[in-house]
Amino acid sequence: MLSPIGVIWDVDGTLVDTAALHFDAWVRMSREMGREFTTQDFTDTFGRRNPEIIEFLFKRPFTAAEIQEIGDRKEGYYRAEAEKGIAFLPGVRAMLDGLAALGVPQAIGSSAPRGNVEMILRVTGGGMFFRAMVGMEDTTRGKPHPEVFLTAAAKLGVAPGRCVVFEDAVAGVEAAKAGGMKCVGITFVGHHSAERLLAAGADRVIQSFEDITPAEVVALAESQV
Repeated sequence: MLSPIGVIWDVDGTLVDTAALHFDAWVRMSREMGREFTTQDFTDTFGRRNPEIIEFLFKRPFTAAEIQEIGDRKEGYYRAEAEKGIAFLPGVRAMLDGLAALGVPQAIGSSAPRGNVEMILRVTGGGMFFRAMVGMEDTTRGKPHPEVFLTAAAKLGVAPGRCVVFEDAVAGVEAAKAGGMKCVGITFVGHHSAERLLAAGADRVIQSFEDITPAEVVALAESQV
């Protein structure tokens, strides 16, 4: 008998579009530390964990406590705005419902702090769909290392080769493929082009979840690609 299949969702840019809120929060925090945060900075760090982003931006060593404080301050700015309202991206709710109806277990695999993910699931009402959640605190290595997705697959009890990852960032696609998983790239938010996601290894690229059906996702998970 074949092992079950599973689906792992990235969050920012995949489930929801919170990019502008994150950008504004990094701008505010960076200015407080004497540095301008640019759109190129955002592109270069998209999909990474806060510890790696902070090291990239400020090019000097920090203690673990300092990284925690800087990250918490930035996420506080972000969550204050995000609490005012977030909605799923087009087609997401139908995909969540469709996969659930087919009995496919789903998980979150995100570089974001767990507090951010929990807030998004609460505001959108999406928590019921996810059997497992992996956030920044559950990993020691950020994307493109596959740890976040391998951890999520283990929590679902699904072999990596039977998982499909939904991702919108090059680093996330690379992480999924490094973990031996299938990957669907999403270009709705537009930080990375279809060409870049395909070059990173995505098995398929869509503009939104209205362009793919739950049955097609299941077929990809069961394929020998």
